[in-house]
Amino acid sequence: MKAPLNRKVVVLGYGAASALGNTFASTWKGAVAGKAGSRVLSRCEVETRSRVVGEIPDWDSSTLPYVSRKDASLWNADFVFLTMEICRQALEDAGVVIDEQVGARTACLIGSALNGSDAYRIAMDNYTRLGPTKVSPYLLPNLCANLPAGKAGMLLGFTGPIFSPQGACASGNHAIGIGARMIRDGDCDFALAGGVDTCLIPEIILGFSNMLATIKVGPKDRSFEDPTQASRPFSIDRKGFVLAEGAGVLVLAAEEVARAHGLLPRAEIAGIGWNSDAHHFTRPNEETVTRAMQDALEDAEITAGDIGAINAHGTSTPTGDTTEAQCLRTVFGKQLPKIPISANKSQVGHSLGASAAIEAALGIEAMRQGLVLPTVNHIPDPALADLDVVPNQSRRHAHEFFLSNSFGFGGTNCCIVFRGQ
Repeated sequence: MKAPLNRKVVVLGYGAASALGNTFASTWKGAVAGKAGSRVLSRCEVETRSRVVGEIPDWDSSTLPYVSRKDASLWNADFVFLTMEICRQALEDAGVVIDEQVGARTACLIGSALNGSDAYRIAMDNYTRLGPTKVSPYLLPNLCANLPAGKAGMLLGFTGPIFSPQGACASGNHAIGIGARMIRDGDCDFALAGGVDTCLIPEIILGFSNMLATIKVGPKDRSFEDPTQASRPFSIDRKGFVLAEGAGVLVLAAEEVARAHGLLPRAEIAGIGWNSDAHHFTRPNEETVTRAMQDALEDAEITAGDIGAINAHGTSTPTGDTTEAQCLRTVFGKQLPKIPISANKSQVGHSLGASAAIEAALGIEAMRQGLVLPTVNHIPDPALADLDVVPNQSRRHAHEFFLSNSFGFGGTNCCIVFRGQ
C-alpha cells in the first residue's frame, strides 16, 4: 500500500435537519435563540407516556423536486430521502461543485443506529394484512445501511467510497472520524460524513420507553403542559432523553484541495479519540469514556487547557449525565468550571446516529460566531454545581478548540476535537 499523505482535514460546510428546523439555517436560528423543538408525537399513534419527541418540522419527502410519486412509494424508508436532501444542502453550503473529477474523489459516510426500521414496519403490516406477495421487493434495499449514501451519489454525482459506520448513537462522530482519516491518508479528497435516523415508529418508541431510557411525562412533570421542557441535560430533574429524528452531514476536504478550489475552511478536524467499553450494553464505563476524551486531545497534540468549550453527549438521563460529568472532571480537573459545556440535545432531542453530526455542525458554527450555545430547561443540580452548562441562553465566548463527545449503546465511544479556522 502507498504511504499515507498525512494531509490536514478541514470542514467546508454542513447541512442538518432537526426538531428545530428542516435546514441547518433554521436549526441554527432556533438554537441561538434558546428554543427547544420537543413536541407531542404526531407521526403515529402509540399508547405510552413517552409521547414527547423531536420531529423535523415541515418535513415531507414527497414534496422534494427529485422525488416522483413512484419513488416515494418504492423508497419508504424515510432515511433515504432525508440523507439525499441533507447531503445536497451540505454541498451547496460548502460551495463544492461535483464534476467528474471531484465526484470520483468524493466519499459519503452516513451512519445510522436503526436504519430503515420504518420500511420494515410497513412490510410487516402489509404481510399480516394482505399476505406474503405484498411485501415490497424494495424492502431489502430500504433496509441496507449504505443505500442512503448510494442514493445521494445517484442524485449528486459522486462516485467515491460509500458506506455506513454503525456506532449506535456515536455513528455521526464515527463517520466524521473515518472520513477524516480517509482524506488524511489520500483515499479521497472530499467526504460527506454524518448520520441519520428516522426512528419515530411505535415499536422503537415503545422499546426505548420500556427500557426506561426516554422520559415519561406525567401530569406533575413540568413538560406536561410545555413539551419543550422535556429534554433537560444536567438538570436536577432529568429523567430520560427525548427521542428524535434528524440528519446531519459535514463536508470534509483535504486543506490543500479545498484551497485549490477556492473553498474556505470553517474548522479543522484536529483530533479523534475512539474506543469501546467492554462493560455493559447501555451503562457507560467511566475509564474508557475518559480515555476516549484524552486520546482525542493527544491526537490533536494539545492539552486539556487548550479546550475552550465542550459539546457534551448530555442525553438527559440520570446515570449518563452523571458519568459524563465525572469523566470530564478527570480529564479537565480544576479547569473544568471555567469551560462552558453545551448540551444540544436539550434543544433538538436525541436523534441517535444523527446526533453527533448535528452537534458538530452547531459547535463549529458557534465557534465561528464566537458563541457557545445553551443547555436549555436547566434547573441546577447541586451534585453538578462545578459544571458551567451555559444555562438557558447563548453566550459570547471566543475559543479556538472544542471537544465534541458522543457515546452509544454497546459501549462505543467517539470524541472529536475541532479547531477553528
